[in-house]
Amino acid sequence: MTKPFTGGCACGAIHYSIASEPLFANHCQCRDCQRESGTGHGSYATFARAGVTVTGEASRWDMVGDSGNVKTRAFCPVCGVAVYMTFSAMPDIFTIRAASLDEPGRYKPQVITYAARGHDWDHLDPELTKFETMPPR
Repeated sequence: MTKPFTGGCACGAIHYSIASEPLFANHCQCRDCQRESGTGHGSYATFARAGVTVTGEASRWDMVGDSGNVKTRAFCPVCGVAVYMTFSAMPDIFTIRAASLDEPGRYKPQVITYAARGHDWDHLDPELTKFETMPPR
C-alpha cells in the first residue's frame, strides 16, 4: 500500500488521511480560486472519496461553479485555512488544497485549468498542459 496522504489546517483542528493516490492534480486560475487563495491560482489534488478520513468540524461555503453545479469549500472555523472541497455533482471525489498537505512536496501538478483567467504575473510551469476552462471528462 502507498503511504497515505495526510494534512489539515494550520492549527490542527481539521485533519485528513487519504489512502489512495490522486486522480487529478491541477493549478486552477479561475477567479474563485484566485480570491480564495489571495494569489493568481489555487493548487489542488483530487482523490476518490473512498478511503478518505476527516477529523474535526469544518465550516463550509457553497458556491456555484461555471458548470452550474455546487462546490463546497471547507475551511477551519478556528484558523480560517481552506482545506478541502466537495462537489454536489461528483460526490465520489474529494479535493484537497495542496498547501494543506503535511508533505506538500508530494503534490505533483498535471495541468493548469482556467488558464484563460490567468494573469501575466502568475508564473506557473510552462511545461504543464493548459486548458482554457476545465478539461473534458
